[in-house]
Amino acid sequence: MDLTSTYTLSNDVQIPVVGFGTWQTPDGEVAESSVKAAIDAGYRHIDTAEMYGNEKSVGRGIKASGVDRDLIFITSKLSNDNHTYEEATAALDQSLTDLGIDHLDLFLIHWPNPAAYRNDNWEKHLQETWRALEDAYKTGKVRAIGVSNFRQHHFEVLEKTQTITPMVNQIHLCPGDHDDKLVNYCRQRNILLEAYSPLGTGKIFSDPTLQKLADETNHSIAQVCLRWSLQHEYLPLPKSVHEDRIEENAKVFDFELNDTQMKKIDALVGVAGYGGNPDEVGF
Repeated sequence: MDLTSTYTLSNDVQIPVVGFGTWQTPDGEVAESSVKAAIDAGYRHIDTAEMYGNEKSVGRGIKASGVDRDLIFITSKLSNDNHTYEEATAALDQSLTDLGIDHLDLFLIHWPNPAAYRNDNWEKHLQETWRALEDAYKTGKVRAIGVSNFRQHHFEVLEKTQTITPMVNQIHLCPGDHDDKLVNYCRQRNILLEAYSPLGTGKIFSDPTLQKLADETNHSIAQVCLRWSLQHEYLPLPKSVHEDRIEENAKVFDFELNDTQMKKIDALVGVAGYGGNPDEVGF
């Protein structure tokens, strides 16, 4: 297994098992150079979003790498202020323009219940938005469609009208924060779990259990966390703007955690913070 290894989505599309995240990566030269550095380091899966405000720079970084577009898996996500059929359709077209590409490999609804629609029949808006993604998939604008930050009741809203089941759910998954009930729910429906912020917050790097495991395996805490994610068959999306860290996070295929080590990480609680409640976030 390496950075070009893939999982198979429910529609048989192949998706690389590790992605390079660009959340909080500043627009401009920083985003462009970090994306290029990631591709130079072997990443073939780049994850961005309309709300990150850096799609143009991400697109330039991909182009600057010189690697053929068809060899790179590109994901973006719908902005929270575009939860109608027409707005979602237009927003996807804008993402394609900003990224400088003619199709996305994966497009996600970023949040299921945005604040702007929370008191205005958000369920109906969500269903309309998903229909826009289904139509984009059917016309070839995107190779796969999915969601992010969804919990079971959000999927149940989609199930009332959907013709295509989401292929991905990108959620906060890291040591100390893994909703096993939601994970099992998605796996029963062949929905791949992508892990954003797989390294959590900064305090994960001072956790004594993870430090001990890093010492045992002769790897960094970040590499241990990413390895844990892969061995749970999640798809981690580490992010960094530092070339040495980008390269370090790619080196997670030369070791394995044993059962005892995995169970020690599984038992951690809250060591890296928690993801926001999608029905309460203020955006």
